[in-house]
Amino acid sequence: MAQNRSGAARAGAPWTATAVSEYFAPQPTSTSELPEPTQLLRNLSVGVLEVMSGVREIEQLARWMTEDVFRVLLTRANLATRARSARGVPASRPVHSVLSVRHSSPADGAVEGVVVVRGPARTRAIAIRLEGMDGRWRATSLALL
Repeated sequence: MAQNRSGAARAGAPWTATAVSEYFAPQPTSTSELPEPTQLLRNLSVGVLEVMSGVREIEQLARWMTEDVFRVLLTRANLATRARSARGVPASRPVHSVLSVRHSSPADGAVEGVVVVRGPARTRAIAIRLEGMDGRWRATSLALL
């Protein structure tokens, strides 16, 4: 039996780096194995607007988005916080009403949706692409318009 660097024995053939990364990478999930996405699109949109207004921590949304989407949203939220600070405007809970949620499925395990939300100052659209990963929907693209 072969030993690894720490001296511990390992059984079977050695794993390649590619095989290990594929094994631990997010696994795609079929649309039929996932819940209907309308409520997630609605809640994620309101959550994103609350993060941008400074009343919700972005970490609360982390499990519903990929790392790339998380980083982009974090950057935008930090810029919004700086802008509020420069103007001397405190963070306040926005009152939003969701006007519509539309989505379609371009491929199995993927949903593209648009949520139109009316706020106190303006009406905004949020475009979100969800993909099935590890048994749940995760946002792989998000655009706040």
